[in-house]
Amino acid sequence: MRRDVLELRAFYGSPLGRVAREMLARKVSEAWGDAAGLDVLGVGYPTPFLQYLDHRPRRVLAAMPGAQGVEVWPRNGRNRSVLVEEGDLPFRNAMFDRVLAVHALEESPDPLQLLCEIGRITAPTGRVIVAVAARNGAWANAEKTPFGHGRPFTRLQLESLLREAELEPTGYTRALYAPPMAAFARWAEGFEQAGARLWPGFAGIILMEAVKQTFAVKPRGARARAHVLVPGLQPSPVGMPPARTSGRRKQLSSDRLETPGV
Repeated sequence: MRRDVLELRAFYGSPLGRVAREMLARKVSEAWGDAAGLDVLGVGYPTPFLQYLDHRPRRVLAAMPGAQGVEVWPRNGRNRSVLVEEGDLPFRNAMFDRVLAVHALEESPDPLQLLCEIGRITAPTGRVIVAVAARNGAWANAEKTPFGHGRPFTRLQLESLLREAELEPTGYTRALYAPPMAAFARWAEGFEQAGARLWPGFAGIILMEAVKQTFAVKPRGARARAHVLVPGLQPSPVGMPPARTSGRRKQLSSDRLETPGV
């Protein structure tokens, strides 16, 4: 069962939630850099992180699952969030250059189908970042946070799931080394720097980037037989046998005909 959108919004408004937002948003910004002129989609509950993108993308949308609920975003200006059925995203193929999935897979009833939908709407040159709770991290057991619900992942499990959805992982990073307690929020930056060097396996979140797998289809050849009439053999009138001539009807094998594969 997914967390309600009101619970998610309350968490990211708390001191601990602000720390989580800043640490994850920094990783996304570092990976994507300049998003000017790009079409960007966030899936799950991505709104705390989309506002940190560098420069101004051409289009930014937030797609929130129906079981979670949707909030109006941004608070000022035209609404850019939409309620969706996660197994059937209402967007055309290859529409987005960047897709961020956060609070999306852990509580999804079918994470593979959701990733396949994400792959479908990602452009051939697009990039996807998936953020999930790390199985070995302390945040996966913190039920007072959104990361303590649903299924956490190891890095290899997430890689395997992405490849099954025909998304090829290109890199990963980790975040949230601070214990998931408000008392440690003020030292979160120190935990982040030390944890990346001293105990990387105990991060709370795994962020993995992937690209759509595109395959070059080699045309499959088909050998066809062509019937050629040798001069001297005339077609007969309808209902009459052909006239006898000295010529012969030859059956020749044509060159290999290349037909595009399906």
